[in-house]
Amino acid sequence: TAITPKICITGSTSASLHQILPWLYYHKVIGVSHFILFVEGDAAKPAVTSVLESIRGVKIIYRTKELKEQQDRSRIWNETWLSGFFYKPCNYELFVKQSLNMEMAIVMAREAGMDWIIHLDTDELIHPAGAREYSLRRLLLDVPDNVDMVIFPNYESSVERDDIKDPFTEVSMFKKNYDHLPKDTYFGLYKEATRGNPNYFLTYGNGKSAARVQEHIRPNGAHRWHNYMKSPNEIKLEEAAILHYTYTKFSDLTSRRDRCGCKPTKEDVKRCFI
Repeated sequence: TAITPKICITGSTSASLHQILPWLYYHKVIGVSHFILFVEGDAAKPAVTSVLESIRGVKIIYRTKELKEQQDRSRIWNETWLSGFFYKPCNYELFVKQSLNMEMAIVMAREAGMDWIIHLDTDELIHPAGAREYSLRRLLLDVPDNVDMVIFPNYESSVERDDIKDPFTEVSMFKKNYDHLPKDTYFGLYKEATRGNPNYFLTYGNGKSAARVQEHIRPNGAHRWHNYMKSPNEIKLEEAAILHYTYTKFSDLTSRRDRCGCKPTKEDVKRCFI
């Protein structure tokens, strides 16, 4: 109980136990003590939740009618920062759901006496490079007291095979985030690196963040935190990163498409994916 800082990860998942368990234990090893998981789909099945709930420090939140009613009353619906995502399908809907879940997780993290909160998906691992030991706790312990938010640039997996079963052990090559690249190298080789994809990464490129748990904090989308009373003082880490195992299996893509009822057409891809 005396170990500090106390770190909490929150996430929304429909993954299988096969994916969640190694993700969970990896983060326990690097110093995360508390997990607040909002579950649905496969993740909400009794065979999965009974195992997860037996692990110390894991709190499971089910997507019940009561939860939805509570979130329908959230102040977020009256604010402009997320309004562009309201009442749209698939990824947009997920982004709103994640933000509403994050809002609830802040309250739970404060009640549990947490010092830091991080929103993370179950296909992402925190890589605490640059710390004196391979420890997220050590990394955040060295952050100055006046810092409210720590930004981890994300690296995106570069998948070399089409038969991957366990991404965390089989995928080893990543595209580095441009925040961690010399700018002349990044822009000098931009055309060759992006191969026609203007975003360079397949999904997001703005990293994820850890927020100091304090009064008035709120989510700012799934990647950032904010504060109702002040502009958070933030720093960006020069070595530590989020390793994002993006679409390592073809089923990762098709399951997302099927979950949203999207057709395999260009129009529906634009409608369903951010």
